[in-house]
Amino acid sequence: MKRRGREKTKDVNQRKQATVIDASDLVLGRMASNVAKRILNGEEIIVVNAENAIISGSRENAIEEVKKHLGLRTLSAQKKAPKRPRRPDGFVRRVVRGMLPWKKPKGKMAYKRLKVFIGVPEDLSGISVQTIPEAKKAMRPSVTVGNLLEAFGWRNPMLEQSKP
Repeated sequence: MKRRGREKTKDVNQRKQATVIDASDLVLGRMASNVAKRILNGEEIIVVNAENAIISGSRENAIEEVKKHLGLRTLSAQKKAPKRPRRPDGFVRRVVRGMLPWKKPKGKMAYKRLKVFIGVPEDLSGISVQTIPEAKKAMRPSVTVGNLLEAFGWRNPMLEQSKP
């Protein structure tokens, strides 16, 4: 079983050509639209700290919205029901995918140029990261993607390691 958040690329030099974006304290929708536009233009993007991206609005409203999407079921076999990500890296990837022309080959190829990670992997720790200034709008109230998905069963591995 392949873990989506910890994918390894073939060459470390290939990662140096990619643009690394730190999602900490960035509004998720604004960041995702910027990332979608850039990967459609052929740029390779790596997003780190996906769990620290911000969703504007109250925590209760965000939980209700995610519950609505997670509650979509089918009357037939549950294997046919839509699969929704419950980890921050998959959640952020899914938000970016919603801003791409997913059903066209151009959108599928662009989606392959996106990598999203929880935290910062060891091989990316020395590389300089960028931020998106137009996505840094401070909105109150807000909730982080990690805090939102903890309500749906995701456990932060960074917090699990620090527990005795």
